[in-house]
Amino acid sequence: MEIIDTYKEGFITFLNKKIKIEEPTNLYEPIHYILQLGGKRLRPVLTLMTCDLFHGDIHNAYNAALAIEVFHNFTLIHDDIMDKAPIRRGKETVHQKWDLNTGILSGDAMMIMAYQCLENYEPTIYKKLNILFSKTALEVCEGQQLDIDFETRNNVSIAEYIKMITYKTSVLVATAMEMGAIIANISEEESAKIYQFGLNLGIAFQLQDDYLDTFGDVKTFGKQIGGDISENKKTFLYLKTLEVSNVKDTKKLLDLYNLKQSNQSKINEVTRLFLKNKIPEITIKEIELYTNKALEILKTLSITEEKKSILKDFGLSLMKRTI
Repeated sequence: MEIIDTYKEGFITFLNKKIKIEEPTNLYEPIHYILQLGGKRLRPVLTLMTCDLFHGDIHNAYNAALAIEVFHNFTLIHDDIMDKAPIRRGKETVHQKWDLNTGILSGDAMMIMAYQCLENYEPTIYKKLNILFSKTALEVCEGQQLDIDFETRNNVSIAEYIKMITYKTSVLVATAMEMGAIIANISEEESAKIYQFGLNLGIAFQLQDDYLDTFGDVKTFGKQIGGDISENKKTFLYLKTLEVSNVKDTKKLLDLYNLKQSNQSKINEVTRLFLKNKIPEITIKEIELYTNKALEILKTLSITEEKKSILKDFGLSLMKRTI
């Protein structure tokens, strides 16, 4: 989509002007490194797009977009440390390239830098952005803790899983959009709708991420394939298998997830159980369910049909992503 590329290019130009390698270099070089690893820049693009579609000045949204992107990448550094992940977007993770302490400290600095980005707004807008951002930041931490807790529980429900990914992932997508709406100075009712649109889109996005973790291509996905299985993560794929499989398959899956050590054989066997129980097809339908929920909300927004089409096309494009 040409318009999306325009938002992305504008944001990257802004990011490169703002994020420099300063002294001490061991603090700022890892920050520059993680922010240059690429990705689709989904969240900052959503901030800019929302502001623009609601007749706001897109240039006023760049700092909020940067806050979202810096915060998101801060969480990636710390998530990779907790997951002991060696690869991020096809490159070494920060703690792997440097060391654990550098990863922790650079991540902490990024959290502070994200909040500093919001200081560029006038008091009324700043207060609204700061309240929303702080609420979201805490929810992301809650989601991460739930994710960790689920690793050692065998009784996680799909409802609990959806709550976890809502907090860990989709609230940041929703917040990215609402921040753009706040800067465009639209009504609270419309802001709430755009938040809900982003929330459902974010759930679909995370379901797609979980799907690709098992069934994606490492060259295009940018992360290790089978990482969730190795870490015994209770993803939708795992939980749905327990729900639909026979007694023998259920026992086999539980036994595999109770193993402390992981290897390729475990990943292959779990993947076989997913395929046997048609989990890829079921997961794709679930992705479509939440995408369609977002699209239903989109219909109620007070913007032109042309602008609704831009958001719709963007949402549908996420279902086809490979990275």
